[in-house]
Amino acid sequence: MKNEPLFLGRQPILDCNHNLVGYELLFRAGMGNSARFQDDLIATASAIHHSFVEIGCEISLGPYDGYINLGAELLQSEIIESLPREKVVFEILESVSTDSEIIGRCKALKSMGYRLALDDVTDFNEQIEAVIDMVEIVKIDASLVDPEKLPLLIELFRKHPVRLVAEKVETEQQFELYQGYGFDLFQGYYFARPHIIRGKRLSHSEALLMKLLSLITSDADLPEIEQTIKESPLLSYNLLKLSNAAARGANAEITSVRSAITLLGMQSLKRWLQILFYSHTEKGSPFPSPLLQLAATRGRTMENLVSRKRDADFMEKAFMVGIMSLLDALLSMPLSEILPQLPLSRDIKMALTERKGELGRLLLLVSSLETRAVGEIDLSDLPYLTLHDLSVAHAEALSWASTLS
Repeated sequence: MKNEPLFLGRQPILDCNHNLVGYELLFRAGMGNSARFQDDLIATASAIHHSFVEIGCEISLGPYDGYINLGAELLQSEIIESLPREKVVFEILESVSTDSEIIGRCKALKSMGYRLALDDVTDFNEQIEAVIDMVEIVKIDASLVDPEKLPLLIELFRKHPVRLVAEKVETEQQFELYQGYGFDLFQGYYFARPHIIRGKRLSHSEALLMKLLSLITSDADLPEIEQTIKESPLLSYNLLKLSNAAARGANAEITSVRSAITLLGMQSLKRWLQILFYSHTEKGSPFPSPLLQLAATRGRTMENLVSRKRDADFMEKAFMVGIMSLLDALLSMPLSEILPQLPLSRDIKMALTERKGELGRLLLLVSSLETRAVGEIDLSDLPYLTLHDLSVAHAEALSWASTLS
């Protein structure tokens, strides 16, 4: 296993306002799937080593909390005491028997400042009652609880000062249902599923960003791009802030919106606008959008994968396909209504709408990392790639996306 490519799976955890607050970290080996590592100690120890040693805490988590599954043996191990208590939450698996030894260990970890969670809870029993006063978070698999009994189960846990996490939330409807039940946090990819609103119109800021992307993609004249940016004082201000960093490096002076555009260059400006789409629509949230994290990771991974085999133009296309692949979820509009507003090439449109062509196959590949076991990934349609290439490209993308705000 030492020489195999390693992958980090991250299941996002969000609050009621769709702010990203943490990830459950999942270890994946390059040639196997989750069933290959049936020993909890091996699987989780590998996740810890991979996430906090090989990749690094800041890359794996950025500013967010990391939730880590612990079986009985690893819970008792001193290995976990090397992890940063301000960054991790230890999830006690449902298979752990809460005997006196385990209870003593939980008390010790809590006294050290570590946070504890109960994982995959489906009822309130004696095992849970024995440790409930030591945990801060309870993760409930609501899909396995009788809907009629779920409110009563939540009421039982509400008698204790714990935060409740709804696991396996995959649709907006599930999110709204569980939010109504009183859950505090939600784990799953529901936020990335399009919630289409027919007849929806873009807001002024969204329409302005769409217009700018269209102008830059169609190689419009600089004065027209400059004038469009000037329509938004906030956009102009953010552009000047962004260009100031580049100006310091180039020992240049920014005197106008035009000089800022010239210094950045059209490619950098286009990339900034694509990223800004995902953050500009957040209503003053101090947290980066979870869609931004996911879309940026997709785009950067795709760009990294083709960096050694294809030219700069194709790399830019790969990034654009990845980061635009979630615009329908972001804007609550079908891609069939969004894409005609942008002068995109046929291969980009085919990749986004049909998942066809080389770009489409790359998009299918990187999006599969979010939900599928690595052993199920098929690289036969992309023969120039290896699992090692995918591992390296994805790790660097996670690091880059974590720096965005």
